[in-house]
Amino acid sequence: MKKMKARRLFFPILALVVFSFLLVVIFRQTLFPCAGESVSLFKVNRRFLADRTERLMEGTPAPSGVHGVRNRLRRVVLGVVFGALTGVIAALIVAGLIRVSALYMTRTPILKGPVNFCSKINPKMLAFLCEEAAFSDSQLIGLSPNGKYYKAVLENGFTVAIKRIESASPPAEAQSKSAKRRIQKNLEILGCLRHRHLMTLHAYINLSDRYSLVYDYMPNGSLEDAMKKVRASQLRLNWEMRHRIAVGVIKGLQFLHFGCSPRVLHYDLKPANVLLDDDFEPRLADYGLLGLMQETGRTSAYVAPECFQSCRYTEKSDVFSFGVILAVLLTGRDPVDPFFGEEGGGSMGRWLRHLQQAGEAREGLDKDIVGDEGEEEEMLMAVRIAVVCLSDMPADRPSSDELVPMLTQLHSF
Repeated sequence: MKKMKARRLFFPILALVVFSFLLVVIFRQTLFPCAGESVSLFKVNRRFLADRTERLMEGTPAPSGVHGVRNRLRRVVLGVVFGALTGVIAALIVAGLIRVSALYMTRTPILKGPVNFCSKINPKMLAFLCEEAAFSDSQLIGLSPNGKYYKAVLENGFTVAIKRIESASPPAEAQSKSAKRRIQKNLEILGCLRHRHLMTLHAYINLSDRYSLVYDYMPNGSLEDAMKKVRASQLRLNWEMRHRIAVGVIKGLQFLHFGCSPRVLHYDLKPANVLLDDDFEPRLADYGLLGLMQETGRTSAYVAPECFQSCRYTEKSDVFSFGVILAVLLTGRDPVDPFFGEEGGGSMGRWLRHLQQAGEAREGLDKDIVGDEGEEEEMLMAVRIAVVCLSDMPADRPSSDELVPMLTQLHSF
C-alpha cells in the first residue's frame, strides 16, 4: 500500500520540482539581466554626484547616465512586480496539483467480489453468484422487465431472495470506472438503510453485464400476486388488511423521502415492488435503483404525468404512484384494465375522480370489502385521499409526510 501511495505522489512532485526550477531561472533573468556586470544600483561615484549638482545649478541637462539608472530602477520594480505575480500563480498551481493528487489518492476503489452489508452472510457464501448458471428455473420466484428474482438457501440455512438485473448501461459506459463508482456509491447508501417497511439490501455482486442483489425472502410474494388471487377469488383481503398494507407502504415511502440523507426516491413504485411478509406487512422493493434498471421496466399506469411531459421525477411522483396503489386496494381493479380506456375516462384516477364528483364513490369500491358502515366511511375517505394523490399537478398532491397521519387517522376525519 505504501509503495502504491509513493508511486502516485512521484509524478506530482516531479512536476512541482521542474516548475520551481523554471520559475527561478525566469525570475533571475528578469531581476538581474546584467548579472556579469559589477555595477551597483545603490552606490554612485562621488564625482558623478558632484557633476550632477553643478549641472543642475547651471541649468545644464543631466548626462545620459542618469537615464540609465532610472531604467535600471524601473526594471527592478517591474521585476519585483512580475516576481510577485509569478509567485501567486505558482502557489495556485501548486495548490491545484496537491488538490488533484489528494483526490486521486482518496478516490473510492472499485470493489470486486461480493459486497456484504449483513453480519448473517459470509461473502464466501455468495461466491456461487459469480457463476453463469447459478440458478435453475425451479428457483425462479418472480419475473419483471428489469430482471428475475430467485430463491436461494445459503450454507447457514438463511433463505434469501436474489434479484438479477441486467446492466442498463450501454457497453461503453458499462466499462467506465466513473459509472461503476457512481453505482457502487448508490448501492452502499441503499445497503445502510434499515426500516420495517423496506426490503433490506444484504449484499450485492457486480459482474460485467449484470448486478445480483441479495434481499430477505418474502414468502407471500408481492402485492400484485395477492391482488391477482383476490380477483380470482383465491384469497380474501378484508379492509383492515388492505388498510394496513396502505399505511405500511406510505410509512416506507415517508422514510425514504424524509428519513434518509440524501433523500431517496423510489422511481418505480407499483404492487409488484411491494412484497408481503408472513403477516402481510408490506416491504418496499427496488427503491432507488433507477441507475441499474432499464426505463422500459416501469409500468406507465403507475407513472406520474410530469414524467412523460418533462422527464422530471420528484417525491411527488412517488406519491402519484402510491395513489394508484391505494386505488387498487380500494377498488380491487387493475389500472391497466381495458375498462379504464373505454369507460373510465382514460385512467383509474380520472374514473375515481368522476365518481367522487358525482357523489357515487361507493360504486367504485371492491364489493368484497363493502359491508360494515363504519369501515365504509373510512373507505370513502381513503378514496378522497387517493384522488388527491392522483392529481395531475404535483403541487396539488400531499407529501408522504402528510399522508401518514391522514391514513392512520381515517376514523377521525
